[in-house]
Amino acid sequence: MEQSFNSKYTNEFLSSISKIDLSNLDNAVKILKKVQKVKGRLFILGVGGSAGNASHAVNDFRKLCSIESYCPTDNVSEITARTNDEGFENIFLQYLKLSKLNSKDSILVLSVGGGNLKKKISVNLINAIKYAKKVKSKIISIVGKKDGFAAKNSDCSIVINTDNCPEFVTPISETAQVFVWHLLVTHPSLKKNKTKW
Repeated sequence: MEQSFNSKYTNEFLSSISKIDLSNLDNAVKILKKVQKVKGRLFILGVGGSAGNASHAVNDFRKLCSIESYCPTDNVSEITARTNDEGFENIFLQYLKLSKLNSKDSILVLSVGGGNLKKKISVNLINAIKYAKKVKSKIISIVGKKDGFAAKNSDCSIVINTDNCPEFVTPISETAQVFVWHLLVTHPSLKKNKTKW
């Protein structure tokens, strides 16, 4: 029983990774290369497990690619204060406004579903995406749902296809986020600094 589950999970993950549209990865590299060239900033947004991934990704984009990067959820005091005073749905919007997000910058959205207005899921990400579009900041998303708000409204959507395994959508999507951002920070067009290992 345990072995069959392990095999199923591993096979579904490998299948999802193999279905990533490589042209979208190329597009993400181009957007990030421009941010790097014009000395723009990268804001990485995620909630739940994706917030943890966002924090790790910020380190890699800063250290390996020399891209000035930020993860709003790293500042627990500010995020909780904004939640208390302005509502959880506005935590990223207000952070980006205060940071003066502009057309030289980009946001990277890490999410399982990518937000859904009707179901009121990840409205904070939706509001951030709307604002980024308003100020003409490029949007990259790594998501597990092709019908979510992020996938439909990003300049570059990297969708992790989990159609064959809906019961694994969250773990596979969040694991694939790690795979994709490590590919990006290791890409020869973006990586500027050597690692120790």
